Amino acid sequence: MTPTLYLMCGLPGAGKTTRARELEAAGKGILLNADSWVCQLYPDDAEAAARDDRKRHVEQLQWELTERLLSYGLSIILDWGVWTRAEREYLRQRARELGATVRTVYIDVSVETLQERIAQRNRDLPPGTFHVSAEELDAWAAFFEPPTHEELTEVLQG
Repeated sequence: MTPTLYLMCGLPGAGKTTRARELEAAGKGILLNADSWVCQLYPDDAEAAARDDRKRHVEQLQWELTERLLSYGLSIILDWGVWTRAEREYLRQRARELGATVRTVYIDVSVETLQERIAQRNRDLPPGTFHVSAEELDAWAAFFEPPTHEELTEVLQG
């Protein structure tokens, strides 16, 4: 059986992790979520700059693990957000070189809805998540590159 790399694409609050957990529960692959690892490794440090730096390191480790697992024939659900086309293209190309198929799961949600969801989530942060300010979300939304039609395999309206 050919392994699959699922790329969960979208901004914070879109519902990526919820959909990723559904895929994992359905037996589609092993879920790797960088935020949850950072929260477990550094439970008492929510400072944004350190968090982002640590997340980059965790994602690097998770990608090394992903490559190994794909090469062993196991499917992976990568719950990172993958905000740029260049990042998605690199991950797709590398996964295909390892013999995997790639499915991009994009959860399309308006910034206004994201702001409401994030405000609600910030009031009672679930385990494995970080506080996200309205300013951070606005900045990330300006940086985010929605997937092109050619990239998409699943689009969910949140």
